[in-house]
Amino acid sequence: MPTTPSQPSQAPKSRSNPIRLIAIVLLACIVLLGLVVLITWLIVKPKRLVYTIEDGSIQNFNLTNDHLSADFDFVIRSYNPNKRVSIYYDSIQATVNYNDQTVAFSGVDPFYQRHRNVTRFDVKFTAHSTALPSSVSNDLQLEKRSGKIQFDVWLKARIRFKVGAWKSRHRTLRVSCAPVLEFSRPKNLKRTYCYAEI
Repeated sequence: MPTTPSQPSQAPKSRSNPIRLIAIVLLACIVLLGLVVLITWLIVKPKRLVYTIEDGSIQNFNLTNDHLSADFDFVIRSYNPNKRVSIYYDSIQATVNYNDQTVAFSGVDPFYQRHRNVTRFDVKFTAHSTALPSSVSNDLQLEKRSGKIQFDVWLKARIRFKVGAWKSRHRTLRVSCAPVLEFSRPKNLKRTYCYAEI
């Protein structure tokens, strides 16, 4: 009985998966955007921000029964040395500390700093009967008798960089300073250089 030759089976038509295509396009866009940001960042080469305390004073100092009351006033200088990078300061929190104990809080109004710009701002703090551990209070009292006290001034800011029309996501800037206040001449504080990191 003659056999009918079998016809070759046809391969199934390949069908493009639209979801897979969209995923590939999105991944390519993300990689491309990341490369653009990285190349821009390497070209710009942002320099470290420079902070100093230009002046400072302490008044109405009163330490009684391990409770501190005092008024602090600091003039802080911010320098942006970058040629192309400007900075948005969206929020700034400031504290005065002694032996890692926070004694007063304050804040700074948001501002925009252009490239190669110097901005000075006055930060006032008030300690209202702030409770201190006995050991910290004793050390503070001893330094007060010597006529000089070293406090720590810390800034914590949410900032954004701007290069041309591009703006970065929020970053956290931390600045730490250790000014020495002299009670004999409270308005004659030597310039104190700070450490800034992002």
